[in-house]
Amino acid sequence: MSFIKNNFANMLTLGNLMSGSIGVIHLITGNYKITALCIIISLVLDFFDGLVARALKANSPLGVQLDSLADMVSFGVLPGVTMFKALEPFGNQFLGFDLPFNIQYIGLFITLFSCLRLAIFNLDDEQTYFFKGLNTPSNTILIFGLYYAFVENGAFRIFFESPLLLIMITLISSLILVSPVKMIAMKFKSMQLKDNYPKIALLAGGILILLLFKIPGIPLVILYYILISVVFQRQLK
Repeated sequence: MSFIKNNFANMLTLGNLMSGSIGVIHLITGNYKITALCIIISLVLDFFDGLVARALKANSPLGVQLDSLADMVSFGVLPGVTMFKALEPFGNQFLGFDLPFNIQYIGLFITLFSCLRLAIFNLDDEQTYFFKGLNTPSNTILIFGLYYAFVENGAFRIFFESPLLLIMITLISSLILVSPVKMIAMKFKSMQLKDNYPKIALLAGGILILLLFKIPGIPLVILYYILISVVFQRQLK
């Protein structure tokens, strides 16, 4: 029983990794709905593995390492492959020029910077009640959410008809992952209302956006998250 108690959170983390891996495979084969489901499962498991570890008092260095390694696949490889797929139709064509390589590989910069962001997070003791830069799960929701909304509803078509705009999204996404801008973390330092205004504004606005825009609202929630985080910079500490 003690083995199960000490490793139950790690099992959830490995479930996150398994789900993310399956999501990548189905993304490559074009089954985006399965990928979307896998992302949701990975998000849930990633949220609860830490809570379970603390509740069972089973925190360990192994769990910390597993968490980052699992996130690297579910929220690092997956969004990079998403942009890889989005750029695939353009081949080596860019602004009328024939490049010596397919531009879709530029999408993997998201994977590289996700890895860098996770490594920085592991070494930064300050990121307890806030994040520095956009966290990798949110970035995955943003990138895949844009692509999924385009595939399902034709939303955001302007981005997916222009390799320049997709590359700009890739570069902005990569840079914001490692930016010093503080972002809201859904961890409660206290239960006082004044200390949780950013979280309340995020939840209320996010729910409203989803109700109004449905599937296209998913990436819009992440943009709203970034905006609210910037507005409440001084309260994030």
